[in-house]
Amino acid sequence: MDIVSTQQNKKMHPHKFTLWVAIGSIVMMFAGLTSAFIVKSNQTNWIAVELPKAFWFSTAAIVLSSLTLQMALRSFKQREMSKYRSMIGITLLLGIVFVLLQWFGFQELWSQQITFKGAGAGQFLYVIFGLHAIHVIGGVITLLIMFIKAFAGKVKLYSSIPVEMAAIYWHFVDLLWIYLLFFFLIIGG
Repeated sequence: MDIVSTQQNKKMHPHKFTLWVAIGSIVMMFAGLTSAFIVKSNQTNWIAVELPKAFWFSTAAIVLSSLTLQMALRSFKQREMSKYRSMIGITLLLGIVFVLLQWFGFQELWSQQITFKGAGAGQFLYVIFGLHAIHVIGGVITLLIMFIKAFAGKVKLYSSIPVEMAAIYWHFVDLLWIYLLFFFLIIGG
């Protein structure tokens, strides 16, 4: 009986497996988009874009949010619910700050006449960073639900799977943002 339970503990939870498959498909989508960017950037009429400073501040916000979410996960596993609530709340706020700073960055690009028209990095910025923003907003909604549930009453089932999945996804969108930012700095500049 111990052998069976040990083998079951080594298996990946089905929801985590599904999340990893989804992450794999998202990676493929962004790989295709960044590859298209590289191909298009070799055209003679290509116009480079300087990234707004708001994007750097948003990077700091999302990196800090990954740290606070990791602290929330650890607190949940140790059943320190008051610390978990505060860390999930801080993570949620930092996620919202990231989205707002992204909005300000795109407002700056728009005011510089960097739009979808013409040949240049602007088209790709809006599409690639916009798709990333949609994934971040999905993460923020998840954090909001987790925050509400943290205050909704006593936790009867201390399964850390939902918190672990949120952390995996949030760390993924964090790393994806860092990749995209440096991609545009190195290739797009």
